[in-house]
Amino acid sequence: MHTTLPNFDTFNPETPNVDSVVSEYATINAAFEAAKDAGGRVATIKRWDALRIKLGTWQSVVHARFTQDTRNEDYKAAKDRESELSPKFLGPETEFKKMLLKSPYRAELEAEFGAQAFRLWENDVITFDPKIEADLVAESKLASKYTSLKSGAQILFRGESYNLSRLAAFAMDADRATRQAASEAQWGWFASNVAELDAIYDELVKLRHAMSQKLGFKNYVEMAYRIRQRNDYDQVAVAKFRAQVRDGIVPLAFALKQTQAKDLGIDKVMYWDEKIWDIQGSPRPKGDHDWMVARAQTMFEELGSDMGEFFAQMRERGLLDLKARNGKAGGGYCTSITEWGLPFIFANFNGTSADVTVFTHEMGHAYQNYSSRKQRLSDYFWPTYDAAEIHSMSLEYLTWPWMEQFFGEEDADRFRRQELQAKIAFLPYGVAVDHFQHLVYAEPDATAQRRREMWKEMEQTYLPWRNYGGMPHASQGGMWQAQSHIYGSPFYYIDYVLAETCAMQFWVRAEKERAAAMEDYVALCRRGGEAPFQSLVRGAGLVSPFDDGCLTDVVGQAKRWLGV
Repeated sequence: MHTTLPNFDTFNPETPNVDSVVSEYATINAAFEAAKDAGGRVATIKRWDALRIKLGTWQSVVHARFTQDTRNEDYKAAKDRESELSPKFLGPETEFKKMLLKSPYRAELEAEFGAQAFRLWENDVITFDPKIEADLVAESKLASKYTSLKSGAQILFRGESYNLSRLAAFAMDADRATRQAASEAQWGWFASNVAELDAIYDELVKLRHAMSQKLGFKNYVEMAYRIRQRNDYDQVAVAKFRAQVRDGIVPLAFALKQTQAKDLGIDKVMYWDEKIWDIQGSPRPKGDHDWMVARAQTMFEELGSDMGEFFAQMRERGLLDLKARNGKAGGGYCTSITEWGLPFIFANFNGTSADVTVFTHEMGHAYQNYSSRKQRLSDYFWPTYDAAEIHSMSLEYLTWPWMEQFFGEEDADRFRRQELQAKIAFLPYGVAVDHFQHLVYAEPDATAQRRREMWKEMEQTYLPWRNYGGMPHASQGGMWQAQSHIYGSPFYYIDYVLAETCAMQFWVRAEKERAAAMEDYVALCRRGGEAPFQSLVRGAGLVSPFDDGCLTDVVGQAKRWLGV
C-alpha cells in the first residue's frame, strides 16, 4: 500500500497492456509449477494477488471517472477500453485458478489462505470460458449504454431542466401537487424512451441466456447464482425467504400505508405519496454539503473504533464525490482503490433525507472495505454481494443516535420513524425485483409487453397498495426500468433485502445493548469476505434470513416503535 498518496482527482493508473499482463501470468504459472516448497507456492500466489490488485485499481478508477462525468469523451473512451480489455484478463486468471483448484497442494494452500477462496474460485471458473469473452464485452457496453441514457436525461419541469437525480428530490416535497407533477415528468421521460429501454434490456436478457447455454447451465438464473457467489444457499432457500416477506412483512407494510393515508389526510396513498409519511413532509438536512460532511466527521469520531480517523483520510484524499451535477451518473456506490487500501464513495446529494441515508449506507461499505484491507487475499477485501450489504445497511441504524446533528431536535425522531416505515416498505419491493428477474430469465424470449405483465404480477403480490393513477409508463408495468440493478447487476437486488433483514437485527440489538452490537459490527467488518454469507451472519450473532422466524423480533420491535 502507498505511504504517501495523491489526491484522487489526480490519480490516473496506467491502462494495462494485454501482452504484458498475459506475460506476467505466464511467469506466475511457471513459478508456481517450479516452486519447491510451501513458501515458494505461497509467494507465487501473493505475486498473483498483487497483479489482481493493480488491475482492480485501474478498473475502479476508470469506472469512477466515467460515472463522475458521463459526458466526458475521454472518460467514455477509457470506460469502453476497460470494457474491451477486462474480459481478456479473465482467461489467464481463470487458468491460474484452475491450476490452484487442481493442485496436489490444495489442502496446504487452503490452510494458508482459507477454504472460502477456493469456493469463490470454483464459481469463477465455472462461469467463465474464453468463448463468452465477446459476450461479456457486449454485456458491459449495453449496461453502460443504459447508464448513459439515464444520466443524460434532461427533463423540463416548471421551466427548468433537471436530470433524474435532481428531479427525484421532488418526490419528497411537502406539496402533493408538486410530487405528482414531478412523478409525471419522470415517467414521461421513461415513456418517451421506452423503445430504447426495451431494446437494451431485451439484448441483455438474450445475451445472458446465450452465455448460460454456452457454459452448460439450464438458464441464466443458475449461472447468476454462481456469479453472485451464493455458496451456502440456493433458489429454493431464496423463494422460502421471499415467502416469509410476503406473509410477514407485506401485511405490516399494507397497514402502514393505511396509517400513512390517515396521517396525510388523503383517501389513499398514490405512488407520488409513498415517500411522504406525515403532513409535514420528509425532514431535510439543516445544512449544505460542506456542513453535512463536517458533522459527519464528528459523528464518526464519536461512533468509536477507528471510524473518525478513517473518515478524515477519505476527506483528505478526495475520496468523497457527493454533490449532484449534470452529466453525473445517478445513484450511489462505493468502490475500492485497492492499491491504496482505501475506498471511494459516490453519491448525489439533492437536499433530501436520502442524502443522509445514502451517505451512511455507502460509508458502511467503505468502512468494511477499509477494515478488511489486511486480509490474506484480495478475494477477502469485500464479502460476497449478499453479506456486503449488511455493513452498509447496519450503519444506517447504528448512526441513528446522531440524527439530531443533521435534522435538529425537532425532526430527528420524525426522520427515524419515517426511515423505519420506508425500510419495512422496501422489503416487499426488494423481493418483487428479485422474483421478477427469476421470471424474466426463465422466459428469455418473452416480449417487452410480457415483461410488463410479469412486473404487474409482482406488484399485485408484494406491493398491493401501489396505485399509479394512470401515470404514463409506470401504470403500464414499466416501473422496473428505473431500477438500474435490473439492467447492470442482475439478481443483485435480493442481497439488499437479505442484508436489511440482518441490519434490522443489529438495530434490535443496539436498542438493548449498544456496546455489544457495535463490537460485533466492527468484528464483522474486519472479517471481510473470509467466509460465506450464512457463516458471517451467524458469526455476528444474527439469525440467518433463511431460518424460520428470522423476522419475528424485527416485526415485533417495529410494531412497538410505530404503534401498530
